[in-house]
Amino acid sequence: MSAKIAFQGELGAYGHEACIAARPDFDPLPCSTFNGAIEAVRKGDADLGMIAVENSTYGRVADVHSLLPESGLHIVDEQFVRVHINLLGPKGAQLDQITDAHGHTVILPQCASFLRSHNITPVASTDNARAAREVAAGNDPTQGALASELAAEIYGLDVLAKHIEDQANNTTRFLVMARDPDYTQRGQHVMMTSFVFRVRNIPAALYKAMGGFATNSVNMTKLESYMVGGRFTATQFYAEIEGHPDDSNVKLALEELDYFTDHLKLMGVYPSAARRHEKPTD
Repeated sequence: MSAKIAFQGELGAYGHEACIAARPDFDPLPCSTFNGAIEAVRKGDADLGMIAVENSTYGRVADVHSLLPESGLHIVDEQFVRVHINLLGPKGAQLDQITDAHGHTVILPQCASFLRSHNITPVASTDNARAAREVAAGNDPTQGALASELAAEIYGLDVLAKHIEDQANNTTRFLVMARDPDYTQRGQHVMMTSFVFRVRNIPAALYKAMGGFATNSVNMTKLESYMVGGRFTATQFYAEIEGHPDDSNVKLALEELDYFTDHLKLMGVYPSAARRHEKPTD
């Protein structure tokens, strides 16, 4: 039996593309929600989960940072997917016939310029791949879907316009989650360590907690805060740093952080993706 990797969305979703890129030998397992994908891994229905966490245009994926710490899963890899948005239509449809384009509420604003210039009305859908599937089933030449070329291939649609996104660098970052951590990995580039923490209720606690990373020359690439349990007084932080917990400078920084926190949880140790180290292009 082949190993499985769960993702949020239907076959042809950008999460499906991420699964193919990161684990081409795994069978994709579509799930209706992120929580469903996490639960599939937790229950053993899937070996890994592919979870979208942020998009270069849209920003942080809502609720994911609060889901991950409670999931019981561990980050073992990351994957970046260049999000190319395409206008898909039924077989034989022409671009000038399309009056409506169906896509997720996140993706619709990302190609607003193209839709306006072609007098196409954006229509919200719960999932881009689902929109492609429904457009294929409806076989109406006036109805289009905003989705991947993979979705066009799966559902038998024509690509009427390629790469119509407004931002040329539109990219989504995914985290690969597993039931067990893997601290033995060593990547081609630097290792990444992710963790969540809550600072103690003392003056300048966050400032003091962060000091250990500066004094030990540990590069922090991400620090985000979010409320816990809907309480304004309980703020949790999600952080990512370059390095492995076994590295002497990282160990010292985490020890200093621990002193100023009342909760510290390691979320994962994984190789940084090659995409992080690519030089920007014009």
